[in-house]
Amino acid sequence: MQKRGSKYYFKFEDLQIYQKAILFGESVNTQIKSFPKEETYRLASQFIRAADSIALNIAEGSASSEANFNRYLQIAWDSAHECVVCSTKAKLRNFISEEVDEENRRAITELSKMITSYKNYLKKKLNTK
Repeated sequence: MQKRGSKYYFKFEDLQIYQKAILFGESVNTQIKSFPKEETYRLASQFIRAADSIALNIAEGSASSEANFNRYLQIAWDSAHECVVCSTKAKLRNFISEEVDEENRRAITELSKMITSYKNYLKKKLNTK
């Protein structure tokens, strides 16, 4: 991830899942720029909202209790899976290549596994209290 350009810092920015989610959202943002104009308020909009939702929910939940953070992580996980469908639809409509879809799937798989691992870590912490 790129260096922080600001002297102001938030703890969630250190989370690797947050950093990867930010990068995935930026990748999707680049991809949708080549979508046809008529898709601006359809698939393109849905895809970028779902992709951005991953990082947004990680950041929002990070300041909560462990149980509440787990809930936000579930929403992030759900958004990641929504991105699978958006990427598949984009590929089927020839808006992105098979290679881009495959890279999206790789990134989403990695994010999903990281989110699941973090959720399990938080659950374990809750159960040992």
